[in-house]
Amino acid sequence: MAKLFWQSLLAVPAALGAAVAVSGTAIAAETAATTQVSSFDQDSVQLAQITSVSELTDVQPSDWAFQALQSLVENYGCIQGYPDRTFRGQRSLTRFEFAAGLNSCLDVIATLIAQSGINPDDLATIRRLQEEFQAELATLRGRVDALEAETATLRAQQFSTTTKLRGQVDFHLITPFDTLSGRGAATEANTSVANRVRLNFDSSFTGSDRLRVRLQAGDGNALNAFNGLQNARGAAYDVTIDDFFYRFPVGSRINVTVSARGLAGDDWVTSTIVPFDGVSVAQAGEPAFYNLAGSSSNGAGVGVNINLTDTIVLDAGYTAGNPGATQPNVGIFAAANQSYIAQLSYLGEGFLQAGAVYLHSDRSNTFARNGTGLAAAAGAIDTFAGLLNLDFGNFFIAGHGAYSTFNGGNDFSWNAGVGFNDFLIEGSQLAVYGGQLPQLTGRSNNPFLVEGYYNIPFNRFLTITPALIYGQANQVGFADNTAFWGALRATFRF
Repeated sequence: MAKLFWQSLLAVPAALGAAVAVSGTAIAAETAATTQVSSFDQDSVQLAQITSVSELTDVQPSDWAFQALQSLVENYGCIQGYPDRTFRGQRSLTRFEFAAGLNSCLDVIATLIAQSGINPDDLATIRRLQEEFQAELATLRGRVDALEAETATLRAQQFSTTTKLRGQVDFHLITPFDTLSGRGAATEANTSVANRVRLNFDSSFTGSDRLRVRLQAGDGNALNAFNGLQNARGAAYDVTIDDFFYRFPVGSRINVTVSARGLAGDDWVTSTIVPFDGVSVAQAGEPAFYNLAGSSSNGAGVGVNINLTDTIVLDAGYTAGNPGATQPNVGIFAAANQSYIAQLSYLGEGFLQAGAVYLHSDRSNTFARNGTGLAAAAGAIDTFAGLLNLDFGNFFIAGHGAYSTFNGGNDFSWNAGVGFNDFLIEGSQLAVYGGQLPQLTGRSNNPFLVEGYYNIPFNRFLTITPALIYGQANQVGFADNTAFWGALRATFRF
């Protein structure tokens, strides 16, 4: 009899422990429960008592909680399964199911106590244990009360159940050691600063889709003769909606993106392949052909990403320039500025990543040859490009080449470089690249730029990137077309 009594005592902490654990889960899930409908009809569920854990078809001996379930079933007989003999251990517990399971365990405890009776010595022991652990029990009650209060506060003050706010701030300090000499070049003769801030509101309604609204503001730039800085946009800190799009999956291998603003060129592709893009201080680290005479990202567009295999991806996108308020009757396929892109990429996990790109743009202001390089003219431009990255572990060799045809001629641009990932510091990147940018209006030849940078993550919030940049502008009428800069960028993410 005494043995049965002590078995009942052993069952008490099992039942109460389950109560404490589930109560925390129930509190945390209460907000979601107010907006979600249960996946089954509460009135139709009749839990069935089981006598062996082997009767549960979805519980395996390899499961981490198998022994606990086996003990509760075979020693105490207080675990019930669903009518289809499943336990559904990965699914959240409802309050109804918790009540049914707790009641079953308490019935077993009552039966064990009734069979054994209560010895006065045992009752004294119970009282002594209650007094001994009175402080701990009070602490536990206090923690549960505090958890309930914090949960209520979070529920009342939460921003959104579907939207996350992510931000990025970039600070640049740029010092010229040698400056261009010619019209307009004096603006970069002194040490200057350039800043940009972004706030992304990312919403998901199914867990696999994304609605993004990005607010952006900034001021200042540098290296204007070489496409500027990679993370500097805006003027006078005017706040604009920089991105506004919705991306959703179609099946398991296709993603579709519908954009009202902010997407053009490389925004439609899964990867630009070269590791300099997004890390370098100068914009030239991004393959420049993606933005060569492309339609303005202020327009609307649509794109699709198709995973043909686990490593081969086909990307396609179309962007129409915004006709503006003066021409609201112009449809997106009749816009004066529009572009479309197709890219086939091999994104293997080994040493090779490569891509082939075709980009076509129709613009009211594109390129034509004249005596001083390229001049503005209406027309179209076609670009064929290849991208390559050879990744040998922590060392990589990468680059791209792009051939463009337009009114009266053609143009070739490229970049190439080498780098080291995790150089001295985990997550860092040390690299040197150089390249020939597309030839623009008023250039005697293509501008050329070389940059060396060291991207250093201090923590998950702050990254510092010092860089040295040399450029040859090849602008017509300049007495000195070469320049040399030192730059320091600090990037905060939150």
